[in-house]
Amino acid sequence: MPGIGGRMSTVIKAKISKLLDRAEDPAETLEYSYQKQMELLQNVKKGVADVVTSKKRLQLQQQKLEQQVVKLDTQARQALAQSREDLARTALERKQFAQTELQSLDQQVAELEQQQQGLIDKEQKLRTKLEQFRTKKEVIKAQYSAAEAQVRISEAATGVGEQMADVGLAMQRAVDKTENMKARASAVSELEEAGTFDDITQLGSGEDDIDRQLKQLSSQPEVDDELAKMKSELGQGGAGGAAQIASGEPGQPSESGQA
Repeated sequence: MPGIGGRMSTVIKAKISKLLDRAEDPAETLEYSYQKQMELLQNVKKGVADVVTSKKRLQLQQQKLEQQVVKLDTQARQALAQSREDLARTALERKQFAQTELQSLDQQVAELEQQQQGLIDKEQKLRTKLEQFRTKKEVIKAQYSAAEAQVRISEAATGVGEQMADVGLAMQRAVDKTENMKARASAVSELEEAGTFDDITQLGSGEDDIDRQLKQLSSQPEVDDELAKMKSELGQGGAGGAAQIASGEPGQPSESGQA
């Protein structure tokens, strides 16, 4: 059973692959690939914009911290000048904390700048690749369209195309039907000349051509006998008999015949 299942799976995949191959249009496939690469380029550009936005936010925080460092340093000096060493110490502690945060922000900004530059390089490479693909895509589409047109023209000229094949088959069927009808008409004419259809209305009598010929042969002697009898009667009766026959009256028996 595993072997049968494997074969069925292979056959189904082969059929699907064949259908997809027929349905696949190279021009549509190229356009789809180009659109996907365009979407990828847009995503990279969006990534660059996001990195730049994050970097700008950190730089704003840097500016605030730098201002805070300067402010705290001034406050510490003022407190120390007024003999407020405790306030000066607090201001210096806050200044040191701000400087630590500022150093961390500097490192983060540097990392974001590296990411930004990396994304910009990828964008440029992808843009160059996309331009090359677009040019190649148009060339392939033009070549495919030209080859497709050449195939259609060649198929139409040679009659090997699918549509022309259908037309050729239809024409062949018409020729075959015409030849069959001509042969049937010739056969009917030949049978009619042979007298096959003379007694077609008498098919219900159960007689065929042989029966009719035999019947004619059997009736011929009776006709000959009746004709001889009529000649004999005409010879015995003379002119009177001839007159009776001409008038349509039946002949009377003679006296000798009554005796």
